[in-house]
Amino acid sequence: MPSQPSKDLETFPNPAPERDFQIHIEIPEFTCLCPKTGQPDFATLILDYIPDRKCVELKSLKLYIWSFRDEGHFHEAVTNRILGDMVELLSPRFMRLTARFYVRGGIFTTVVAEHRMPGWQPQPRVELADFPLQSNIR
Repeated sequence: MPSQPSKDLETFPNPAPERDFQIHIEIPEFTCLCPKTGQPDFATLILDYIPDRKCVELKSLKLYIWSFRDEGHFHEAVTNRILGDMVELLSPRFMRLTARFYVRGGIFTTVVAEHRMPGWQPQPRVELADFPLQSNIR
């Protein structure tokens, strides 16, 4: 039986809860309907998060995103709804959802929504220097 859209998101245990690590997911085929005109809106969703105890299972995420296809939503509302559902499901240390909607009527819209777990502070970013390849040294 083919897959169907679903609002049921699934999780699995974080395999490394002792450390902060980033999960980056790009969803280039998000669609919903404009609640004013009924025309389709297309977006790329970029989900970045640092899990705490749980991670989202990707097939369930795909079916969840698909479930918005025939629903009318303003860009700002659907971005915050998806973020809210994900935060409720995962209770991540940090999560950012960037929704880049494609042009309509000469206007691009990007909506960014974030969540931080109370008391969580990110570790300082480490920048490593680029070194020349040893094979170039005589």
